[in-house]
Amino acid sequence: MLIGGERIYLDHAATTPVADEVVTAMLPFLSEHWGNPSSPHGRGRAARQAIDDARDRLAAVLGCAARELTFTSGGTEADNLALRGVLQRWGAERGRHVVVSSVEHEAVLATAAALQAYGDAELTVVGCDGSGRVDPERLAAAVRRDTVLVSLMLANNEIGTVQQVATAARMARAANPQVLVHSDAVQALGRLPLRPADLGVDLLSASAHKCYGPKGCGLLYARWGTHLTAQLEGGGQERGRRSGTENVAAIAGFAVAAELVEHEREHEAPRQAGLRDSLEAAVVAGARGVRIAAADAERLPNLSALLVSGASSEALVAGLDLLGVEVSSGSACSSGAAQRSHVLEAVGEDPADTALVRVSLGRGSTPAQVAEAAAAIVSAVARSTAEPAAAPTARPRKVHSGR
Repeated sequence: MLIGGERIYLDHAATTPVADEVVTAMLPFLSEHWGNPSSPHGRGRAARQAIDDARDRLAAVLGCAARELTFTSGGTEADNLALRGVLQRWGAERGRHVVVSSVEHEAVLATAAALQAYGDAELTVVGCDGSGRVDPERLAAAVRRDTVLVSLMLANNEIGTVQQVATAARMARAANPQVLVHSDAVQALGRLPLRPADLGVDLLSASAHKCYGPKGCGLLYARWGTHLTAQLEGGGQERGRRSGTENVAAIAGFAVAAELVEHEREHEAPRQAGLRDSLEAAVVAGARGVRIAAADAERLPNLSALLVSGASSEALVAGLDLLGVEVSSGSACSSGAAQRSHVLEAVGEDPADTALVRVSLGRGSTPAQVAEAAAAIVSAVARSTAEPAAAPTARPRKVHSGR
């Protein structure tokens, strides 16, 4: 199941390859311009200028002010800064009640649960329908006078469902004008229109490595006037919101990556959606018992969540890996730990009896790759449900250095 000996990578929701343009932008800050951006001399000023330029460029992509962006180590830190920063700054004054959805990323759900366990927050988790959609009216109905924060992700990382964030934000504020609204938009950059002002949110999280940038770099948008308590104390970098010497190379790369995917989005999003649809049609036609999660909902254009009854997610993913097709069984942050998918449970599926195979396309995905991958999935599903089960046979493949 390999094309010219090359493995087929269809796990872009987990991470994306770093674009050549991004590598080129980063290299000078790993070689000649390696100064500390907090230093007053020439090398330091050059590094500081690079950060300022990157912040301006990212602000242009997001349609916001540069001063509203805080660089972090990734989406998880951005989510933590949003939730913890809001609770610590406003909890005593406005209340400690937090509303989140049942399909949030663990960076939000686990953080909110920890805050509740420590007595720093009271948590309400709002459920969804069978396609992972959260009803904005139901979310707003959970908002109280002491609700300080509502967090609703823009697009789900496991099944791809796109939420009505703008409507939910408007309705939440109608219930409580002082409530702050956060959205985890880590999967959305380059795949969906992404302007915080259009979404009506006060806080928004994004990550570079989901859009062909480097790992270890993300950002938190915080609408000007939205005060937060810093979670990392030290040198006071990032206007006091996030201490620590900035990762200059990664930040420079993030800006280029964001510009790249936003420039390509108009044609890449429909192209990848077409490939996704053709893969789903081929798999459903060729394999019995396969369903498409959230098929009737608005979804990310590049993501397909295949549900297989009576099969094992881990076995299917491992079988496909042997066939040279790289996919995942859900969130890359938890799938390696063989945890039950809270998203599957939220949409009414039994993770013990239903396998989830997440296929996520990218810039380099081709029709030939999709056809090969669909055939591999059909074969893997047939093997997984056959009695007795047989292990997939790997074809010879080219070995790459560094793998």
